[in-house]
Amino acid sequence: MSTVRIQVSACALSATVNHLRYRPNYVVSTSHFNNHFSFKPLRVSIVSMSSVPPSEPLEVVVKASITTPNKIGDCPFSQRVLLTLEEKHLPYDPKLVNLANKPEWFLEISPEGKVPVIKFDGKWVPDSDVITQTLEEKYPSPPLITPPEKATIGSKIFSTFIGFLKSKDSNDGTEQALLNELSSFNDYIKENGPFINGKDISAADLSLGPKLYHLEIALGHYKKWTIPDSLTFLKSYIKDIFSRESFINTRAQPQDVIEGWRPKVEG
Repeated sequence: MSTVRIQVSACALSATVNHLRYRPNYVVSTSHFNNHFSFKPLRVSIVSMSSVPPSEPLEVVVKASITTPNKIGDCPFSQRVLLTLEEKHLPYDPKLVNLANKPEWFLEISPEGKVPVIKFDGKWVPDSDVITQTLEEKYPSPPLITPPEKATIGSKIFSTFIGFLKSKDSNDGTEQALLNELSSFNDYIKENGPFINGKDISAADLSLGPKLYHLEIALGHYKKWTIPDSLTFLKSYIKDIFSRESFINTRAQPQDVIEGWRPKVEG
């Protein structure tokens, strides 16, 4: 960009320099004091304050283990939120609540008695969809956004898993419905993997991962059923997700998953 030169008096130069001191998008060159000076735009990088990690750990209420004291319980939606916090490297303070005996303080912040709930700017916010979206907006780095056209990939696996798990009739088609969804996901990962959004993990993976964890444990225990070995890309995807440090740090104990599904299977 060409430099603009203006001939001015010393007094005008001083006044102009002082004026430009308060305009951060300009830099003043004082290399020419023979009645000349120059100014030109200064390129600056603006860092959004929303990308700065919180000064205090974020308080998040999640289900407590029913088998082991002071351990995270088996709620896949709670794990989804914890995974997001872990992947974004945000400090957090998990508060474990016994959903079978909900304390009064919990019902005050979550009248419906549901988890997860997180505190943002002094306000308690429920719903894993809302929480993870808010985390992405407030702390966009590293990004975990899944493009809208990919956000529903694998979204029917959880509901078909529950249908098969609760089924008492081996010929009602629920097993095949689950296999169809798993096969479709396997084919998608084969062409687009290793994750739903390609090479990088995203919000859709953090939502699906805990559900696949429940699927493996619950169907293995109650149905003696495992994902077919022929679905190699799905099995590789599961291995990649389950082996991440964030997942290991936030997963429920297998016995909690088994006990968590017992009422739905035996009820």
